[in-house]
Amino acid sequence: MAAQPDVFAEVGARARRSLVREIEACGTLRDPAWHAAFSEVPRHLFVPYYYVSGTGGYERLWSGDPDPERRARWLRGAYRDEPLATRVRDGALVTSSSQPSLMAQMLEALEVRDGQDVLEVGAGTGYNAALLSHRLGAEHVTTVDLDVEITESARVHLAAAGYRPAVITGDGARGCPARAPFDRIIATCTVPSIPYAWLTQCRPDALVLAPLSTGLLLLRVEDEAHAEGRFLPTSAYFVALRGGNARFPRRRPMGLPRQVYDDECFSFLRTLVEDSLDTREALSLWQRERRPERERFGVTVSGGRQWAWLDDPGGPYAWPLPSG
Repeated sequence: MAAQPDVFAEVGARARRSLVREIEACGTLRDPAWHAAFSEVPRHLFVPYYYVSGTGGYERLWSGDPDPERRARWLRGAYRDEPLATRVRDGALVTSSSQPSLMAQMLEALEVRDGQDVLEVGAGTGYNAALLSHRLGAEHVTTVDLDVEITESARVHLAAAGYRPAVITGDGARGCPARAPFDRIIATCTVPSIPYAWLTQCRPDALVLAPLSTGLLLLRVEDEAHAEGRFLPTSAYFVALRGGNARFPRRRPMGLPRQVYDDECFSFLRTLVEDSLDTREALSLWQRERRPERERFGVTVSGGRQWAWLDDPGGPYAWPLPSG
């Protein structure tokens, strides 16, 4: 069946130009190839509906709404530099389309080159896979997700936009061995540690970018058993990975002053080391080290174990991470 014409193409193109200018103002899209991808991939095709918070819960906006004002509201929202909730079950967010400026930061951090093969863990709407396909060619892109409904809708969205990367239904923690090896792996869901399966599917000198705690960890892979890297400066909040490497969030600790608990740097540290330090110990470290920023932290994977560290992989501050 032929793809349906995009009745929002012209208005969407104008809105997309405005979005790109907004992303540029954040200091990203310095690479002309990524600038072209964000300028030309129509985000509205990947969010034919999404949910916004309202007084009575979530409100659904969609492209086929008979009310022209609501349709216009949907299209404007599709091109705001904001994350969009795209799938909600029992009141809980299942998947979303990430904030475009954050996506741009992550994609530029990957430092991809022509001819490289990329695995995306967490298909979402398919928008990120479309950007990668525009940059590298769809034959070099694989995206995997545990939920068949998510992969099916991502495949439809990608085809509507003219991209056909490999869209695989499976446990993202296990990677995609049938399509390996990869030069880059990017996760769009939070992980508690780096799955070892990812490293076994990487070529030497590959990069792995994954949300961990409330930050973005960029690892360089030496071989299938060794990788090391630091966190990027930016904060990042993603839906948690579902599958073999997932964990349930812990309850909020009590007894901390609100201004401390809400501090982004402390929240990052507390979540990163929660298996090794209790909240008070984390607070003591945070104060002693003068509120360390994310980029002072890193992770090493070596010899079947992995640990987070502050400043130096072999220094005095190191904490084991859960088994990958």
